[in-house]
Amino acid sequence: MHKPLRSAAIAAVCAVAGAGLYGAGAATAGQSTANSTHEPYNIGVLVKDIDTYYGTTADADGVYQASPTSPFAKDLARLDAAAKKYIDSAARTAHHKGKKPAVVFDIDDTLLLSLDYEKRYNYTYNSASWAAYVDKADRPEVFGSPELVRYAAKKGVTVFYNSGLSEAQRTAAVTNLKKVGADVNLDAGHMFLKDAANPPSYLRGCATPGTWTCTTVQYKAGTRKHIEKDLGYDIIANFGDQYSDFGGGYADRTYKIPNPTYYVG
Repeated sequence: MHKPLRSAAIAAVCAVAGAGLYGAGAATAGQSTANSTHEPYNIGVLVKDIDTYYGTTADADGVYQASPTSPFAKDLARLDAAAKKYIDSAARTAHHKGKKPAVVFDIDDTLLLSLDYEKRYNYTYNSASWAAYVDKADRPEVFGSPELVRYAAKKGVTVFYNSGLSEAQRTAAVTNLKKVGADVNLDAGHMFLKDAANPPSYLRGCATPGTWTCTTVQYKAGTRKHIEKDLGYDIIANFGDQYSDFGGGYADRTYKIPNPTYYVG
């Protein structure tokens, strides 16, 4: 996951802590106070609020974990319940109409929780430390999300992944997703990762071999368009933790996973 805006992350999400759950279809980055004449939210207080929201504690190995009884977990449970109800209904409708229903999941902080990395590096981003963290392939699940993947598959909905992780991180991503129980369609035909060296033809408007200029929205929307227009699926739901996971359309409904720890535009 390329996170060029991580240094401004906390200020950009000051209103997110404690709110957590965003309704289906929400896709506006209305969290910033950058143009405000008022003093921004105090960063020390915000960090405490984030810890409270996740119920952050270090386990016996010193790894920061979210609490299953935290506001974060409760927000996820409400979101998952609503998503399951919708998937059940939308899948039946799609099958009745002869369509091929699909769901799309982001990976980082949609399926795999990066809270330990954020805490350990004080909510900043470094490409080397991030790559090493991903390669460990030991992130915990975002509560309930792997179950949601399995639920969609059981309803006859094809699962795709649309991630900002690089092609070089594919093995680690697959290994980690298997560990948390999201072991559905983890092949290259269903898991789309960034490949700057050999970008797919459907992204050639912003990427050529060796040159990648795609924004997050261009990359993710272009991939969803490929799934719908080229592969013939109807994306009934798109799950992500960033508003940039949703821009550009090509999904009937969107579900914003709460993440107050960083912002990717």
